[in-house]
Amino acid sequence: MPHERLRPHFAFTEDRLAELKGVVPEAFADGKVNWGVLRESLGAWLEDEGAEAEHFGLTWPGKRAARRLAAMPSRGALVPAPGEGVTEEASKNFFIEGDNLEVLKLMQKSYSGRVKMIYIDPPYNTGNDFVYGDDFVDPLGDYLRKTAQADEEGTPLTTNTRADGRFHSNWLSMMYPRLRLARNLLRSDGLIFVSIDDTEMPNLRLLLGELFGEEGFVASIIWQKRTSPDARLNLAAAHDYVVVFARATPEGVSSMRKLPLSAERVAAYQNPDSDPRGPWASVDLTGQTGHATPSQFYTIVSPTHKKFPPPEGRCWALAEETFKALQADNRIWFGQTGTSRPRLKRFLSESEGATAWTWWPNDEVGHNQEATKELADILGKADLFNNPKPTRLLKRMAQLATRSNQGDIVMDFFAGSCSTAHAVLLLNAEDGGDRQFICVQLPEQIARDSAAYEAGFRTIADIGKQRIRCAIRKVFPPGARRRQEGFKVMRLAASQFRAWHDFEGTDDATLQLSFDESESPLVKGWDANALLAEVMLLEGFPLDSNVEVIRVSGNRQVHTITSAVCGHRLLACFDKNWTDEMLAGLALKPADVFACLDSALSDEQKLGLAERCTLRTI
Repeated sequence: MPHERLRPHFAFTEDRLAELKGVVPEAFADGKVNWGVLRESLGAWLEDEGAEAEHFGLTWPGKRAARRLAAMPSRGALVPAPGEGVTEEASKNFFIEGDNLEVLKLMQKSYSGRVKMIYIDPPYNTGNDFVYGDDFVDPLGDYLRKTAQADEEGTPLTTNTRADGRFHSNWLSMMYPRLRLARNLLRSDGLIFVSIDDTEMPNLRLLLGELFGEEGFVASIIWQKRTSPDARLNLAAAHDYVVVFARATPEGVSSMRKLPLSAERVAAYQNPDSDPRGPWASVDLTGQTGHATPSQFYTIVSPTHKKFPPPEGRCWALAEETFKALQADNRIWFGQTGTSRPRLKRFLSESEGATAWTWWPNDEVGHNQEATKELADILGKADLFNNPKPTRLLKRMAQLATRSNQGDIVMDFFAGSCSTAHAVLLLNAEDGGDRQFICVQLPEQIARDSAAYEAGFRTIADIGKQRIRCAIRKVFPPGARRRQEGFKVMRLAASQFRAWHDFEGTDDATLQLSFDESESPLVKGWDANALLAEVMLLEGFPLDSNVEVIRVSGNRQVHTITSAVCGHRLLACFDKNWTDEMLAGLALKPADVFACLDSALSDEQKLGLAERCTLRTI
């Protein structure tokens, strides 16, 4: 088994290179890409790159920097915030407070290909709304300063007015790296839903097409967000869009489910002939003649001997042999008297639900006013958050994209007031589901003159967390709450690993000090619990992994981490000075990974451990 030094790394670029190597291994030599061989392998698939070459696609000033930002490693870590959640020990739900770009980077290894549904409601770029001000040079440092976790306090968000000159470019540069990283987290049958208005709808459609592939496009849904027109306008907007893409086609599209039948639809099922299979509804048996075969043109004779040829210009939807089999199974209805045109019986017990379409009226999925009232009701105060989404809208998406009993993960990394988490809780309560949610929200500062600030909230993240707490207590009262119906809070913070900075001075003493400091890869005053959480993600263990503490000789505590998505255990202890007796007490298996401080082991002990497991030292 190997012994490796454990360091933060970014799997995004590495994984993409590994995929490329699996397709064209001949283009790789000595760990590098041979561009000439790669071009020859792709052959006719390459576009002309001459001076006059023209390509279809979306481009904007800053796109190259946005692409580099997506590939830049994060210097952050996710640390637990115990006590801020509800029923934390057993829950697999998470609220993550932090910049979503950094959080998405940190989740690349442990959540790659695991998320069933992503929904986001990003800034609409109205000219007064905010755009995340990404810093290409130091994104994590910029975030820490803006959230008062570093020396300089500032505001995390900026307006993006049309006078800026790069109105659309700024928005696209903000969205590009986040969507690029989000795609990696989706399962092969996963779906992403993105709310947007007319301002950026055309650009979003092209951007998603570039990142997911045009074949991944599923639909542009029209949501009727208002109940009446704005009287101040001559032509008032009544709708927003929800753009839907699949991670892979046809897996994503084929995984989309039917909607539950409405009460009105269920009431339409009757049983006038007392069929033992229960209530049914009848459907038309005729079809269009454009692609009909001769077997679809025949005369049907009813039990009362009345003859029914195909209607003028139509054919029967079923071949004659199929029709006779259904008639023998009592699935054809000729009316109460047996003299009506034949129709096919569809049984309620066999129904898979209703097929969704792309027009979602507000009487079915809610509207803006409903969402605002819903938030006020759950938090007990009005005007806390602008333009939340109704839970009925989010529930419909989850009904289409997820199943109730497979532990599907629903993610929202522009979580806002956490309508998505609330909707998942409601849907689980309705169908007994075990869906999980992961919500990510930037701790945007709340204006001092706002109702939310007066109510005691200081950031948008505070509102989201409180809504989840209140929703859990309301939807799942303590006496009826299942173990998993809670949530944990994680927070984006600086890594426990020291960042290396290039030395640019000429003073030997300062250079020596830099070397002395680099002898320990960890920051001064590092925290063992935060380091454990960071190491778990680095090793590919998700946030909901099971963590147990075992004791070895000398009363030393070792954390043992397991997860259903990992085929091995991770054992970690960051205490100093391991003795041979302590190491002998570790019940290690060949597939296990053991992580500890490099300085805590002698060279002989490292060799011995490397023969028993995979050793990672810090």
